[in-house]
Amino acid sequence: MRALGVLDQLLQFQRGDLFPWVPVLFGTGIGIFFSLRFEPGVAHYATGAAIGMGGWMLLRRGDRQDGAVFLGWAVLVVVTGFTVAGLRAQSVAAPVLSFRSYGPVEGRVIAIDRSSRDRLRITLDQLRLGQIAPGKTPERVRLSLPEGAKVPEIGVRVMTTAHLMPPQGPVEPHGFDFRRHAWFQKLGAVGYTRVPVLTIRPTSRGLAVDQLRQRLSGAIRSRMPRATGGFAAAITTGDRSGIPQSALEALRASNLAHLLAISGLHMGLLASFVFGGLRLLLALAPPLALRCEAKKIAAVGALLAASAYLALSGAQVASTRAYVMVAMMLGAVLLDRRALSLRAVAMAAMIILTLRPESLLGPGFQMSFAATTALIAVFGGIQGGVAARGPRWMQIAVGVLLSSLVAGAATAPFAAAHFNLLSHYGLLANVLAVPVMGLVVVPAAVLALCLAPIGAAAPGLWVMDLGIRWILFIANWVASLDGAQGAVHMPSAGVLPLIAIGGLFLILWRGRLRWYGLPVLFVAGLLWQGAQRPPVLIAPNGGIVGVMTEDGRTLSRAKGHGYAAERWAENDGSLRSQAEAAALWPYLQRGSPTLASLPGKTMSLQVGSPARTLIHVINKTAAEALIRCAAEDVIVSAKPLSPKGDCLVFDADALRHLGSVQMQSDGRWVSAQDVIGDRLWSRSGP
Repeated sequence: MRALGVLDQLLQFQRGDLFPWVPVLFGTGIGIFFSLRFEPGVAHYATGAAIGMGGWMLLRRGDRQDGAVFLGWAVLVVVTGFTVAGLRAQSVAAPVLSFRSYGPVEGRVIAIDRSSRDRLRITLDQLRLGQIAPGKTPERVRLSLPEGAKVPEIGVRVMTTAHLMPPQGPVEPHGFDFRRHAWFQKLGAVGYTRVPVLTIRPTSRGLAVDQLRQRLSGAIRSRMPRATGGFAAAITTGDRSGIPQSALEALRASNLAHLLAISGLHMGLLASFVFGGLRLLLALAPPLALRCEAKKIAAVGALLAASAYLALSGAQVASTRAYVMVAMMLGAVLLDRRALSLRAVAMAAMIILTLRPESLLGPGFQMSFAATTALIAVFGGIQGGVAARGPRWMQIAVGVLLSSLVAGAATAPFAAAHFNLLSHYGLLANVLAVPVMGLVVVPAAVLALCLAPIGAAAPGLWVMDLGIRWILFIANWVASLDGAQGAVHMPSAGVLPLIAIGGLFLILWRGRLRWYGLPVLFVAGLLWQGAQRPPVLIAPNGGIVGVMTEDGRTLSRAKGHGYAAERWAENDGSLRSQAEAAALWPYLQRGSPTLASLPGKTMSLQVGSPARTLIHVINKTAAEALIRCAAEDVIVSAKPLSPKGDCLVFDADALRHLGSVQMQSDGRWVSAQDVIGDRLWSRSGP
């Protein structure tokens, strides 16, 4: 009871400012759901309901202390978040391919994108897969197309012959889990084809908006050079498939890749341009302006424009968040209320987390809301201060500089944790590029869209091209500067939650206690700095092994299995290529009796304490010849093995169940299966 009294006193200073904590508590419930190593059953949800009932009882207390009420709501919201995440995971359940296959694939094209290796990909639904029974056929598959393949139309039914495999687990136990990502997209298989994709049936109904997006994207790219046309299509329709890989790399290196995401910047600029333009047009007609509320008419028009833009963009997390913010802002204009506040951000977060709880784990959600929350808090705190003094051009310059600095600082930890890269000159690039985006590119895009129905979009596209050329010039120039990029190693599991808690407490809490968020951030930084990378990493299929040495991680292969090699290098905070890493591998075949008897290609070195000989059996000849091993051997192979001896074996059969494996600094071996546990998305496939 005394604790409730203390909490009650603390909450006296927070009256009217507690609503932004609702999505924080809701997200906590979602985070608990995804952190479990087992799939919750009826008993667990029943326990959650009982806990929620306990929270309801606290709400019904007769004395109505603020502390009791807050605890009651907190319990209810956390349990609700947990339950919503569970319902979402169950609602998207669909068959997942459990083995590799090769054969005919037939389906309807529903999405087109481009991989990180610049390969065109298509996503298919309404599938027919060779001899696979309909009840076991995945709902969707994604295929990489051969180089130079013709891009099919959205909605057409196609057929090809393809290699398919289940979505793969993380390339290291604590890494990004693509299987979980694919589960929530109902993606039951991925693969590639080396033959043409044939259209067997024309465009079907039901994908009108996606078809419009594709036609609009194609029209834009056909009238502009490849680089600028791909950029223009990305910010107009969300289609990034036309952007050259070199342009993407330059934008990422200069911290300008966020300009490609249809987010608050684009949605806000579009709504502001339409809102201001309509008010100006109404003001030019005094009889009309005097008889109606021009401001509210302009708000309705801007809301309609933003709604259309959301539909065209594909309603991704960032664009949905931006739309909710814009809709609330324009709704506030219609109701004569305050337009922008942390309450609006909280409402947007609740909507997205309710519809897509899994987005909490993605960089898009984290970076988008981190930037928006920090910007509103900072600009709200300095309202009427230095940024509002001096001539108008100076206010704009200070605003752009400050917003770039604040947004960059707020998103930097999340970007570094997910992508392991830091752009050292990102502030410079944003100061030079963002104003052009707002003053040239977005207004020109609106002009082109308005004139397109009458076939007069050329002037708008020409102006867009000039603005985008400038942005790409800045991106390439900044990316070419010495030391433009730095690499950071992957943080431990608890670092990002601590950063989020510290930052949110610093922004949302009222009173001197908010400064306790700084020690939390400091502790998170120390934990990140002290995080140790695994001495040994084994890929999920056993095709490549990485061992940490004094000179960095060395790899057992110079070619092949590039995805795992790239992710390991990123997580290590290394910019070394796969070939450079492989050159560090020392050969120790002479000192190992096991290796001395093996023909074919093998690799080995000493790992752990006490030292053990790690042997990577690379080809089939060596795998078939391995019949004996020593107790001090750790053997890795992409082929099945059955050696006699007490050695530790990670072969194809073992890794099919374990997934990727790492050796800890204390010598323990931990697999992806140990970390993930028994979840819906880990029950099918390797």
